[in-house]
Parts: sequence; C-alpha cells; structure tokens
Amino acid sequence: RNVTPLRGVLVTDFDGTITRNDFYQIVTETLLPPGGLAPFHDYKAGTITHFEALQRIFAALRVTEVEILAAVAKAEPEPELASWIEKLASIGWKVIVTSAGCQWYIDRILSESNVDLEVHANPGRFDTHHGLLMEMPHGSRFVSEQYGIDKAAVVREMMAQGLQVAYAGDGMSDVAASLAVPDAMRFARDDLARVLTRRGVSFRPFERWGEIAAAVYEMGS
Repeated sequence: RNVTPLRGVLVTDFDGTITRNDFYQIVTETLLPPGGLAPFHDYKAGTITHFEALQRIFAALRVTEVEILAAVAKAEPEPELASWIEKLASIGWKVIVTSAGCQWYIDRILSESNVDLEVHANPGRFDTHHGLLMEMPHGSRFVSEQYGIDKAAVVREMMAQGLQVAYAGDGMSDVAASLAVPDAMRFARDDLARVLTRRGVSFRPFERWGEIAAAVYEMGS
C-alpha cells in the first residue's frame, strides 16, 4: 500500500476552531457556581496566568459526570472532521491539535467524531468532588507558563522539518503561532482575527473548520 509522503501540517486550535462552541464558555454559562469567574478577572488584572485562571475555573465545577459530559456534547465539532482529515492525508497533509484547554474533553470530542489526532493540550481528569482537574503538561516539549501549551513552538518544530505549515485559531493563545506562518496559511476568527486586523496582518477568515480544510486541500493539491 502506497503511503503519501508528509508534505504539510495544519496546526489547529480546538475550542471555537474545530468546534463551533468553546467548552470553557459552555461550562461558565451553564455549570459554574456563583463567583466561579473570579479567576478570569484575576487573569485580566495580570495577577495570574491564563493557565491558572482556567485551572481554577475548571476546579470550581461541582457537577456530576452526566452533567459535564452533557456540556462536552454541546461543543459541536466540525461535522465532516473525519472525512476532511482523510482527504488532507491523501495529499500528504496531517492535522495537529494545539490547545490551551484540557485534553480530557478534547479526547472525548475527537473520539465521538471517530478521529485520532496528535493533540498537544493540558492533561486532566474529572472528579465529581473536585471538578475538572487540569495540570501543566510537564512531559511536553511545548510547555508555556502562560497557556500550558506553547502553540508557536509546535509550528516552529514543524517548519524546522521543512514542512509547509498552516495555522488556524480564534483566541489570544493563538496569536504567536498564527504570526509564525505565511499569510496565505493563516486562518482566524473572533479574538485572533481582531488582533491581526489591528496589527494590519492579513489572514483568511473562516466560520467553520471545514472551510479551513477545504482551503488547505486546494492549496496543497
């Protein structure tokens, strides 16, 4: 069986990029107890990191496994994710997920979509008495004190291997990684799009992940 040689990598954020809805927003809007958003305000004030804010918010959840899995089910991942990954593989492109969120829910959502991807995210586990316990990815070669995962480091490593690299994201943790790729390979929406627009950096807007995959497929074919 012929294996298509690797030519390019689509490095992609997860929440709000592969999924329509951000898991963090789902839980903060539906499951968080009163006062649960205090860590986010501390992060905005600069007293704690983004990772610490997310870690404390997730740890404040006091819900059943049924409730948190119901929140996971609301994420709405790209419906054609599996077929797009297969199509990209057929032209020598692979997909790598980078996320400042927690691998605990990412793995579940990808599994439900019947895909197996390389994922760089913050490890964690769910405990009904202690919430979603997210940890720093100390075993990773892509550690960021601010976000847990250094997405730009993933992009740089792929580029150092001589591969074409595209990047897609929607948030502040995506800015550095996004700036590291060529203009035609930069996909953005929401906060990331606003930052790039302010900086006068060109990008390709998207509404759903399938649009990114289609554009990369067209460029790579």
